[in-house]
Amino acid sequence: MLTGETRTGPETLASHAYEKLRFDVIRGVYAPGAKLLIRELCERYGIGLGPVREALNRLSRDGLVRQSDQRGFTVTPVTEEDLEDIIRVRCWANEEALRASIANGDQAWEERLILALHRMARMPFPTDDKPNAEREAAHRGFHHALISACGSKWLLNFCEQLFDAADRYRFLSRRQHASPQKRPDNHKDIMDAALRRDADEAVRLLKAHFQQTLHLGRDEIRRLASEGNRRPKPASSERRARAEAKVTPLAASDN
Repeated sequence: MLTGETRTGPETLASHAYEKLRFDVIRGVYAPGAKLLIRELCERYGIGLGPVREALNRLSRDGLVRQSDQRGFTVTPVTEEDLEDIIRVRCWANEEALRASIANGDQAWEERLILALHRMARMPFPTDDKPNAEREAAHRGFHHALISACGSKWLLNFCEQLFDAADRYRFLSRRQHASPQKRPDNHKDIMDAALRRDADEAVRLLKAHFQQTLHLGRDEIRRLASEGNRRPKPASSERRARAEAKVTPLAASDN
């Protein structure tokens, strides 16, 4: 925030709309492929057209929302190919950042990392598939602290964008899989390896951590696809009637 900017300034309102909408897209409030109507979003968040449109444009740049001239804004669909690509690139980018952070990290970095894990550990796991906003912020803070000494703002921003992209699939997988508190939590193991300056072990553990999202998200995508294939299709006569109803009758002709 710029010095002297008020809380009602357009940039602040756009940022507020962006954070709210981003969190709702990531946690699945809006289903993949769902149309995002600007006026409905304005009513939901109590914010004007300009800030909401700016928020949607930012989410489009992040890859969480798609924009087209015909359909407006829609939530980016989820696919196995997309998930695999995200995890592959996330492993690569975070390995570079983590190795550099371990090599460059000083005592202040170590303290940030320890404090970040402590904050996350204090936050209770959600008891259902609904996310706890404070814990999610603490979880994000830990991963940021882990690579915060890498020395590259560009790399940190890229890792943050990949975090968001992967989180959509992490929340998606919560619908069918065990609650988060029953899943293995290796954040402390990652931190301990990083503090020992064992880069190879820290990277191995971090990649395994990311792979959990890949496996659980892939299972959920396949389950949803299978569920969709099992839905009964309308009879041929019903399909013809629907198709005919969509055809605009031609005007009467003298020919």
